Amino acid sequence: MLNSARLLVLLEIARRGTIVAAAQALHLSPSAISHQLARLEQELGVALVERAPQSLRLTPAGERLAEHAQAIADLMAVAQDDLRAHSEGTAGVLRLGFFASAGLDLLPRALAAFAVRHPQVELELIMGQPHELIPDLEAGRLDAAVVFEHPLDPWCRQAAVDVQMYFDEPQLVVVPLRHRLGRRSLVRLAELEGESWIGTHGGSTGEPVLERACAAEGFRPRVRCRSDHYQVTINLARAGMGVALIPALGVADSSGVHVCRLDHPRLHRRIGVATRATNRNPVLRAFLVELRAAAGEVRSLLELQWS
Repeated sequence: MLNSARLLVLLEIARRGTIVAAAQALHLSPSAISHQLARLEQELGVALVERAPQSLRLTPAGERLAEHAQAIADLMAVAQDDLRAHSEGTAGVLRLGFFASAGLDLLPRALAAFAVRHPQVELELIMGQPHELIPDLEAGRLDAAVVFEHPLDPWCRQAAVDVQMYFDEPQLVVVPLRHRLGRRSLVRLAELEGESWIGTHGGSTGEPVLERACAAEGFRPRVRCRSDHYQVTINLARAGMGVALIPALGVADSSGVHVCRLDHPRLHRRIGVATRATNRNPVLRAFLVELRAAAGEVRSLLELQWS
């Protein structure tokens, strides 16, 4: 296998024209340059230079090899610059997981600011529920996952995963405009007993939060249909198909429905980010700074709208 250091010696000889000049450029002695050149010729079994008493020039084989050495030097420089940018957090790849309603406002806010400051970072975005994303995070297929957790449906924390929660997001009740609670701003879950519901499919445990909350109130909700797409749920409520429990981040278009705050101490979601404790991706830290700032903005907006 060719020795890259010896190739660089040949390249400097081609550039400078003499062994003495090449030695000065590489901060080596002329004898060391001559030794490296001789070793390279010995390894290849071909003469690379023609030596005369007062001059030295490359043979055709030497010229060909010098061209290859230049290409290798260029590639090494590109690799060095790329790794330097990666270590400084200005370039690289960042793989992020997120749940759907985080993609409506929270994540776009963070990514917009991140992309302006780090335009060379390649982003890979994967959407899924927290219980779907965490295994990918643990396995190293994701650098971070924007997650939520319900107090009524906590998920098992793994030692390899760090979770930082940013804010609590209220759960809201969506009803048709002409519903009997259509003018209320605050309702209790027990007041909705007997209603037809548009529910969700549930998380990792399989039992949706709605069913758990209603069971604690002493009744079982009558679920007409289920959807994890909140705009679909809102559209069905708008059509009079039932009432729904929607997290605040999922309320993108509330025209044609009435949205009420819910008086319940445990019906909210905690929003945060999960990372792997051993992850040394330099660009991750920069993204987390932007995500934290975006979370602060979203928290303020939710407090202003739903406090």
